[in-house]
Amino acid sequence: MGEESPDNSCSQKEFIRLFLESERELLRYVMVLVPNATDARDVLQEAAVALWEKIDQYDPAKPFVPWACRFALNEARMFLRTQARRNRLADDVVDLLEAERIEAADRLDRRREFLRECLGELPARQAEVVRAHYFEELSVPELSARFGRSVEAIYKSIQRTRKMLHECIERKINLEAGI
Repeated sequence: MGEESPDNSCSQKEFIRLFLESERELLRYVMVLVPNATDARDVLQEAAVALWEKIDQYDPAKPFVPWACRFALNEARMFLRTQARRNRLADDVVDLLEAERIEAADRLDRRREFLRECLGELPARQAEVVRAHYFEELSVPELSARFGRSVEAIYKSIQRTRKMLHECIERKINLEAGI
């Protein structure tokens, strides 16, 4: 395309002038459709490319902005369709995550039930230490003082009890699953 065009079309120089004069107005128009400023600028940039490619179809006797707005509208629609497809994927992912959350919540509820059962199976002394530590939130030094045992002995007792509870829960899960 040369610098000058026939009388019934727009020169490159004239196109650039018209576009720059109307750029803010076009951006405002696009932002009504695409409220995120960064996305709106991207849409306007795509519209500018489309306008440039079709400049030979512009009639300089008519206002530039309404003609340019048609291109901006088309680009905005394409952008919004693309976003809708992305959001559809996101909706699908959200649905999968929700299904996983429900399944995990069910598993967690079942593990809590098994934990209650396993706590009931502990020897009385171990159960007391666990209840004091986890339910009364006593520190290990406080447990040491309460039960008359060394801090190290309390730590070891808690560690052994955790392991026992874990093994008990896993055993019940495996029995329930038929493993």
